[in-house]
Amino acid sequence: MNKYFDTGTIFVIIVTGLLFTVALFVKGFTHDLLLEAGVLMVSIKLIMMAYRNSLNYEDLKKELHEIKTLLKEK
Repeated sequence: MNKYFDTGTIFVIIVTGLLFTVALFVKGFTHDLLLEAGVLMVSIKLIMMAYRNSLNYEDLKKELHEIKTLLKEK
């Protein structure tokens, strides 16, 4: 799991899940739960975006390393 998520992301996932669960039991199934679900969805989307950005960063880093090795060979 540490390969895909850093420590901060794992912490945010755990805290968001706990807070959503607590809100579910405290607020019950009222219209306020929709607000809590919206906050949960925003958190999930931010985590997904951060993960995708880390994948893009790794790809870019690999490509730059290949370019660097090609330039050193010349």
